[in-house]
Amino acid sequence: MTRAVALVTGASRGLGAAMAEKLAAGGAHVVALARTTGGLEELDDRIQAAGGTATLAPMDVTNEDAIRQLCRAVHDRWGRLDMIVHAAIHAAPLSPAGHIDARDWDRSIDVNLRATGRLIALAEPLLQAAEAGRAIFFDDPHAGEKFFGAYGATKSAQVALARSWQAETARTGPAVHVLAPRPMPTATRARFFPGEGRAGLAAPADEAARLLAELG
Repeated sequence: MTRAVALVTGASRGLGAAMAEKLAAGGAHVVALARTTGGLEELDDRIQAAGGTATLAPMDVTNEDAIRQLCRAVHDRWGRLDMIVHAAIHAAPLSPAGHIDARDWDRSIDVNLRATGRLIALAEPLLQAAEAGRAIFFDDPHAGEKFFGAYGATKSAQVALARSWQAETARTGPAVHVLAPRPMPTATRARFFPGEGRAGLAAPADEAARLLAELG
């Protein structure tokens, strides 16, 4: 049987890394994308130690040329993508809406919204070429909460875009899923809730297993 090919963004840490490991353990070849080369290399070591395989793609998800070249390389090597898992996110510091730093605002829009739209456009033909292509996004509803202006607005816009794609492809594919992870002790959450106790938080590996099991 041909091995499934899964592209995971934000794969160097947190839920992205956990999803990459679970997919590789399940037999998929993982294309792991993130800016942090060291984190990707550590991920690759763990995947190989468990008997899986991965291709590392150290790049910024906002780099249009790099993402375009990556998708072209995937097409040339495998002719398809069976799954994309879009976990890359920019978590801007909490701030009153009237005091959002301009650079954080621009970065939030670039990573959370523009890059998502670009990924959808470039990955859609590769997913449609698969027998049952799937795209996975993650909801984290903070829209309208005080001090969450940059993150809440751009994350909710990302999810809205994913849901539009979901409705558009309901009959034709690929299947688009918007999943709701439980709170986890990730770097993103630590930025929003510093000093929070970890006792009640779900481990990323456990969440990855639960969310993938939901998909069947």
